[in-house]
Amino acid sequence: MPERISVRLENQVAQVQLNRPDKHNALDLAMFVAIAACQKRLAKDRDLRAVVLSGAGVDFCTGLDVKAMMQNRRNLHKLLWKWLPWRANLAQVVSVGWRSLPVPVIAAVHGRCWGGGLQIALGADFRIVQPDATLSVMEGKWGLIPDMGGTLALRELTARDHAMWLAMSAEEFGARRALDLGLATAIADDAVATAGEMASQLKERSPDAVAAVKRLLRKSWTGSTGTALARETGYQLRILSGDNQRIAVRRQMGESPAFRPAGRW
Repeated sequence: MPERISVRLENQVAQVQLNRPDKHNALDLAMFVAIAACQKRLAKDRDLRAVVLSGAGVDFCTGLDVKAMMQNRRNLHKLLWKWLPWRANLAQVVSVGWRSLPVPVIAAVHGRCWGGGLQIALGADFRIVQPDATLSVMEGKWGLIPDMGGTLALRELTARDHAMWLAMSAEEFGARRALDLGLATAIADDAVATAGEMASQLKERSPDAVAAVKRLLRKSWTGSTGTALARETGYQLRILSGDNQRIAVRRQMGESPAFRPAGRW
């Protein structure tokens, strides 16, 4: 069986590609397992600075491979089963797992990005969408609800009535509407190239500051004001005690020391 995910490390950036182009990167059980394993592998790489997530072939991902999953109903149980109700199951990890990485994850979306494919993209920190892309919360067509963790991003990125409409109607929409809804960060003719440029730009910043910003905003976007303020101060004190903040100052003064690996965020 061909590898469901390809991972190529280039200058501290992981180029992660969904690699089932003959099936339009539709999600079978092997794809779910491969994505989760990839996330675990990347989480251990202390030198990693960014991830660019894309799809091989003509589509980013057309969602669940319904035929493959329905051939063996136990596959559905493997996706949905979890020890603790508030923790992510295998279906949800392929989206929310990107949120947990301490480095920025940039999804480069082209072609169809439907159902589970959209939920995977929503797990990224940024989404660069090509003009030809179509997106959809497709689960409604199958009488289902989105259940891969994408609702976490929907509540952060767009208004509740828009999110409800997309999930209820399974409407297909293009890049411009995705941008208007807040589901796309930017539109670009070559999403992978633009994502790579963004990753290179972020590599010029302190890895501790980048990781802290991601964690701070992920944890504080909802919740109490007091907790957000306390977290902000605590993170800043932690950053000030590390080497990378001083290195960032030296780089701004014209020197060129290399950043150290980020601490554990």
